[in-house]
Amino acid sequence: MIVETGIRDYLKEKATWVEAELERSLPAEWHIPGALKESMMYSLMAGGKRLRPILVIAAAEALGGSAEAALPVALAVEMIHTYSLIHDDLPAMDNDDFRRGKPTNHKVYGEAMAVLAGDALLTHAFFSVVQASRKHGVPAECVADIVEELSRLAGAPGMVGGQAADMLGEQGLTKLSELEYIHLHKTSDLIIFSLKAGGRIAGADSAKLHALERFGQCIGLAFQIQDDILDLIGDEQKLGKPVQSDVKQQKVTYPYFIGLEASQAKVEELTREAKQAIVDGGFANPARLLQLADFLMNRDH
Repeated sequence: MIVETGIRDYLKEKATWVEAELERSLPAEWHIPGALKESMMYSLMAGGKRLRPILVIAAAEALGGSAEAALPVALAVEMIHTYSLIHDDLPAMDNDDFRRGKPTNHKVYGEAMAVLAGDALLTHAFFSVVQASRKHGVPAECVADIVEELSRLAGAPGMVGGQAADMLGEQGLTKLSELEYIHLHKTSDLIIFSLKAGGRIAGADSAKLHALERFGQCIGLAFQIQDDILDLIGDEQKLGKPVQSDVKQQKVTYPYFIGLEASQAKVEELTREAKQAIVDGGFANPARLLQLADFLMNRDH
């Protein structure tokens, strides 16, 4: 129980810090059309777990690195995640009316402005990454590695590719491997990026980067399977969206392929594998990453 309380406090503290910095992440001297800025900030400040930025920070801390130096990259990954949600919710994509209990961006600002807000957040993420060097002295070569990996893992071979495969899969997935491809790219890749970026900022060697990648792959897949499970048996009030939506949309999920109990067992198995990667990796301060893995396995929203 002490561990559970500790990780909840850690998540709350770091999420509060991240949100305060997100709120002032657009330079005051920039002239931005009012509606665009409002639309960007509406979704950026709509709450959520702030999981990905916290993983950047936690990975840096696990290697004895600076949380402050990791922060610009943490903000960037939340911008990327937010842009992807704005676009996912559009009528041409998932056509969702609510996100985190609030009307989706296009329902408030219209489709055109929602598209542009997503575009702006995606672009601004790269500006934010560079600030790790400008403001905190992170070596330029390290920032170049982070930008390169973000471009790949958030792009066509990564998160965007996963979303494309998800849309194409709506015509009928027939293999679990096809669903796993979607989950690994649509969800895991940005989590992998977050962990490896934090590691890079703290000077991780190739072995530790590999351990962080394996950890991220496992918890990312577990996270998405847990989402599939919660869509079936979760609490609408906690989730902020209707349950059984996958069933109503006839979406193929992990429980559809292997059943609810086997899906829950898979989450537990992946969490064990994730934690083992960190234990074997020889991190200076591994406790938070291990606690995060357990917390995500047991989350209810």
